[in-house]
Amino acid sequence: MENDVKKIKIAINGGIGFGSKLNSKQLVTISKYMNEDEEIELTTFQQLYIEIPEDKKGEIIEEFQSVGLACYPVGNFVKSLRTCNFCKGEEEEGMPVAKELNRRIAGKAVPFTLKVAYTGCPIGCGEPMLNDIGVMKIKDHYNLYVGGKAKGKDAEVGSLLMENLTPEELYETVEKIIAVYSQMGKKRETFYKFLKRIGREELISLI
Repeated sequence: MENDVKKIKIAINGGIGFGSKLNSKQLVTISKYMNEDEEIELTTFQQLYIEIPEDKKGEIIEEFQSVGLACYPVGNFVKSLRTCNFCKGEEEEGMPVAKELNRRIAGKAVPFTLKVAYTGCPIGCGEPMLNDIGVMKIKDHYNLYVGGKAKGKDAEVGSLLMENLTPEELYETVEKIIAVYSQMGKKRETFYKFLKRIGREELISLI
């Protein structure tokens, strides 16, 4: 019986591009794996959660990827990069850097869900100051922020950790931060609490 099929939840989106968009082919492909009364969850992090049969996970992910959908695990992993809409073009707004950063970090296991945001200019549409790790492109270099918290009565903006980074320095630094958090963070300890516990200066010394 169909109801006996074990399902798992995965996250999907249209990848890193000019805004959070899906085309008709992608929507049709997604709808193939939904019943008429089923709903799909849209998260605040530019992802859709969909349940698929566990025994067909590989082939379904291949089909999703063939129409340009990016697929990610759900749970205590680094989320796919939250981005701005890249309003002035691919090269000027640093989209290649965003794509490469996402490729390097999305889906890595961490103590608790980790959100990384990227914005292509100081206007900050990608909300880098409100996420665990935030990247802001300033002319030809990148500023890196940590410790943002968007929810709760103790919500606060992130603080500047490093500035004027080259793309390679940015990739390396973010990867090191995630590695330190993975190794030293307690189970289900948010990055915000982890940073409060070890301190900003200790984090800098470790990376």
